[in-house]
Amino acid sequence: MGRILQFSDVHFGCEHKDACAAALDYAHATPNDLVLITGDITQKGFPDEFKAAGAWMRAMPEPRFVIVGNHDVPYWDAVARVFHPWRAFETETGFPAHDGQFLSDAVMVRGVVTARGWQARPNWSKGVIDLDQTRRAAEALRQAPIGALRILACHHPLIEMIGTPMTGDVKRGDEAALIFAEAGVDLIMTGHVHVPFAMPIPLADRCSYAVGCGTLSHRERGSPPGFNQIDWDAKTITVTALAWDGQSYSSHQIWRLPRRQDTRKAATAPSPVEPGALEKAAV
Repeated sequence: MGRILQFSDVHFGCEHKDACAAALDYAHATPNDLVLITGDITQKGFPDEFKAAGAWMRAMPEPRFVIVGNHDVPYWDAVARVFHPWRAFETETGFPAHDGQFLSDAVMVRGVVTARGWQARPNWSKGVIDLDQTRRAAEALRQAPIGALRILACHHPLIEMIGTPMTGDVKRGDEAALIFAEAGVDLIMTGHVHVPFAMPIPLADRCSYAVGCGTLSHRERGSPPGFNQIDWDAKTITVTALAWDGQSYSSHQIWRLPRRQDTRKAATAPSPVEPGALEKAAV
């Protein structure tokens, strides 16, 4: 019924050039409904990095949807970090940093910014999600077409994944994940940790899944450069992590996830007009 190609953490400035070029070839050779890029398109937010990242993304087939990551701030510009951290991203990509979405009959993707230009803790690379932006995203996703795959896209994993080489440490991440599960989200798709994973979110009804993507940069953390291919039908979501072996991409890991069924029928889908209890309480 559908296919998405997910790329993340390309980190132009230290990108793997051969892997990036081959990823473009793969995307054009593989029919898909959407190319989704989940942040960290640059290494330090330098203008030349954004130009290279923008050229690579515009060479991808359409439609495309792109969100920001913590590396997409102007790294050395304190004024920009505070007052307009996402201006360069929005100018080069043409996508809004906040409240962007993609919608078709087959799939809805809503983007949420979990990165910050600065924050009141020493490690600014970690994630933050406020419950107001969560509520807005959940409200939008509740209105997805009946039967469409519902996806929340953000850069940092909202809950900590066991066995990954680093953490997202997202403030209010668990609360947000519960609200998205209540809204009938099928997948929360992220990057940041540079390794692929797919697993049920251990909250609520376990019918929502966390899906993480690898990197196309030289900043590998135990997995080769790669990206995800997500295929779905009425019953199953299949996540295939594709890995670069120096010559081509091939299947590295595969997860087959039973698809939630309540959003496939109007009688059981979350109400498009009435928020759930958790969403209603989010302020």
